[in-house]
Amino acid sequence: MAAARPENLSVVVHRAGDLRLENRPVPEPGPNEVLLRIHSVGICGSDVHYWQNGRIGDFIVKKPMVLGHEASGTVIKVGSSVTHLKPGDRVAIEPGAPRDIDEFCKIGRYNLSPTIFFCATPPDDGNLCRYYAHNASFCYKLPDNVTFEEGALIEPLSVGIHACRRGGVTLGTKVLICGADLSASRLEKAKEIGADFTIEIKKETPQEVASMVQDLLGCMPEITVECSGAEASVQTGIYATRSGGTLVLVGLGPEMVHVPIVNAAVREVDIKGIFRYCNTWPMAISMLASKRVNIKSLVTHRFPLEKALEAFEATRKGEGVKVMLKCDPSDQNP
Repeated sequence: MAAARPENLSVVVHRAGDLRLENRPVPEPGPNEVLLRIHSVGICGSDVHYWQNGRIGDFIVKKPMVLGHEASGTVIKVGSSVTHLKPGDRVAIEPGAPRDIDEFCKIGRYNLSPTIFFCATPPDDGNLCRYYAHNASFCYKLPDNVTFEEGALIEPLSVGIHACRRGGVTLGTKVLICGADLSASRLEKAKEIGADFTIEIKKETPQEVASMVQDLLGCMPEITVECSGAEASVQTGIYATRSGGTLVLVGLGPEMVHVPIVNAAVREVDIKGIFRYCNTWPMAISMLASKRVNIKSLVTHRFPLEKALEAFEATRKGEGVKVMLKCDPSDQNP
């Protein structure tokens, strides 16, 4: 009998509504890649969206695709040109790795490169599997005091870092964050991890919400970060932001949205979008290593990789906050 090859159990979406667990070959790392034994992978709303709808905007699942882009793991093999990592290193994976050094890469905004590779964005495979090869420059070594789950959570944390950079958030800035405001349990979690005030939205108009925000904060926020993409929430973001301030759009909703653009224009409220992130992993790692930010409590559910379909179902139903899949059968610790 031939030696048993390690099984590379992977979570694969075939088309809308068709999610499967299947074995794929263990990849061989290219010269600039490392092969990783994946440890923890968070499930993102976009993973669920590809499973349910088979597409997000113009990104359409045309062939089977491995899901997952919030991951950490251990280097088990390095490509011939890799010098900064070695087998045994624990790493967090930045899922977006540029393929070309184009004008966007040259100015440091590589997330905007049209040819970028990005985990689990068609047609690129993600890392919700046991073994995965990735560009070594986009694998970042984790300090001993940062767990694998924290390493996986650097991806969503990076969205927050990038949004704050784009908005100009600094010490003492008054910030309104929209997006958890319909869910009492999420607002409770927000309070627990650092929000000063929360507002649960019932039937108020965007203008009413804006004035509630001003009453609570004692002033209008300089920066609003809108994380849902819902039309009413974007409208609230414009009305609530103080003149000369900035509204950062993180959440993506319908392509066309009715907004009070003249209100924003005459008050010089800048509206900025964000697309993923760039140059955030080193900062996120320092934030976690220095204990300046606590994200561990965001993980509310854990499933072994074999139970991925249950995990996706739990995420689809909106259970908990972050659902984490544990991909290494020999180590299911955080």
